[in-house]
Amino acid sequence: MENNYDEMENFFDDILLHYKEGTQSLKEHLPKVTEGYFDFTEAAFEDGSIDKKHKQLIALGISIYAQDEYCIIYHMKGAVVNGASKEEVLEAIGISSALGGGAAFAQAVTLALDAYDHFANKKE
Repeated sequence: MENNYDEMENFFDDILLHYKEGTQSLKEHLPKVTEGYFDFTEAAFEDGSIDKKHKQLIALGISIYAQDEYCIIYHMKGAVVNGASKEEVLEAIGISSALGGGAAFAQAVTLALDAYDHFANKKE
């Protein structure tokens, strides 16, 4: 997949910034709800019987299945940061696509793979 790296870098960084800004806005109005949600999700993604990398891959697969673009990008970054290889990402994409059909497949082979390439290149 060829893409303009500068455009993609801005796209993915802008998406994550947009998410953080929205989170901050909600936190100003509903601090207990926001803090409770983040306490819950942070605990869910801690190392346990399943390590952080595999939890991020699970979340990525669910995000693709749900066609949630923000979560696809967020959990792709989490998977890469926690050491997921492209082969592991592709397997997670395959499972999600097998369950989610064409819509999940379309998200997987476009947004998810572009996000992997972005975060993997940024890591180097």
